[in-house]
Amino acid sequence: MTTGSDTVALARQTWAGLRVLLVLTLVLGFAYPLAVTGVAQVAFPWQADGSLVSATGERVTSRDDAVGSLLVGQAFDGPQWFHPRPSAAGDGYDTLASAGSNLGPQNEDLLVAVEERRAAVAEEEAVDPADVPVDALTASASGLDPDISPAYARLQVARVARERGLSADEVRALVDDATVGRDLGVLGEPRVNVLRLNLALHTMGS
Repeated sequence: MTTGSDTVALARQTWAGLRVLLVLTLVLGFAYPLAVTGVAQVAFPWQADGSLVSATGERVTSRDDAVGSLLVGQAFDGPQWFHPRPSAAGDGYDTLASAGSNLGPQNEDLLVAVEERRAAVAEEEAVDPADVPVDALTASASGLDPDISPAYARLQVARVARERGLSADEVRALVDDATVGRDLGVLGEPRVNVLRLNLALHTMGS
């Protein structure tokens, strides 16, 4: 049987809970995000606005002047470009459908897709299928990975050089310049940003 004191205690607990919810909502839902955004805009304005670059590879803050973001992968059609890794985000690199395939390593559809990609890359690059790196065969968890491995970039050097009438050494030098090591020397793997690399190619040819 509920007494008057129980009702009062319940009301106090409910009001206390609501106050905590209100305070946390204001702090974590508004104050903290605004503070982080403000610090980012002051300390890292270009990165905070999406790491946008122009056709010449220069940093820009206006989307009207940008050809892409160094943080988001995009497709490059034609044999004269370095290709990114596959994407399972929508129809490919769709920022509104960022996701992986969610297929397990033993899934038949994934295994078939991997072998099809392996054969296609091997044919395009004129290499043995066993030499095709794994990032040329599988999509990233986000489907928006802007980077490829140095191994996959080097695999494409001969084709890109041939299509652009450049020497392999010239194109390989661009790959080396675009290669970034592990963060802090220990985190992640060496990588090559595909957009930055293709912009370097575009600038060389212009």
